[in-house]
Amino acid sequence: MKSPWSTRPLSGGTAASNRQRAARLALLLALAGPLGGCGYNEFQRQDEAVQAGWSEVLNQYQRRADLIPNLVATVKGEAGFEQDTLTKVVEARARATAIQATPELINDPEAFRKFQAAQGELSGALSRLLVVTENYPNLKANQGFQDLRVQLEGTENRITVARNRYIQSVQAYNVLARSFPTNLTAKMFGYAPKPAFTVSDEARISTPPSVDFGGGRPASR
Repeated sequence: MKSPWSTRPLSGGTAASNRQRAARLALLLALAGPLGGCGYNEFQRQDEAVQAGWSEVLNQYQRRADLIPNLVATVKGEAGFEQDTLTKVVEARARATAIQATPELINDPEAFRKFQAAQGELSGALSRLLVVTENYPNLKANQGFQDLRVQLEGTENRITVARNRYIQSVQAYNVLARSFPTNLTAKMFGYAPKPAFTVSDEARISTPPSVDFGGGRPASR
């Protein structure tokens, strides 16, 4: 009778196949260290940060889009208000919300550029609308309009903060994707650099549209 401690193949396979499995396991364990050292785990962390930052940007843009219908309805009630200015806001909002802002959008530079341009156009249209309202004292005295103004001001500030945080997270991710040796990991696993808001957009990022109606100089007609 053979001793139970004698060397024999594991159940369900030959000695050769068991040696192959053991070799593969050893290879995987050997690769685990280099993968971590070459930034694989850091790519996971940075990618999650970019996704979270992008979600917050979209949340704040959506909040702004939701405020605009009430703002337009309130301004429309002012007799003789410049219809062209109002129409441009409505049209710009329609174009901005027509773009499907999926998570994949941040991996498509051209789609991201179009989204950015649409949101920038809406920011510009809103800025012009708010400047024009300076010429209408009744609007400035309207409590409903003032409440919307406060909400819009807060939203524009949150957009600025969210965009800046997103830019910082993309910068960290892109440095990882382009630096040696982590760029090798990026190529191996398909971690391409991500687009961010362009340099030409920095002024709008750092300076949200003015929505202060507390005694500012009226705009000229």
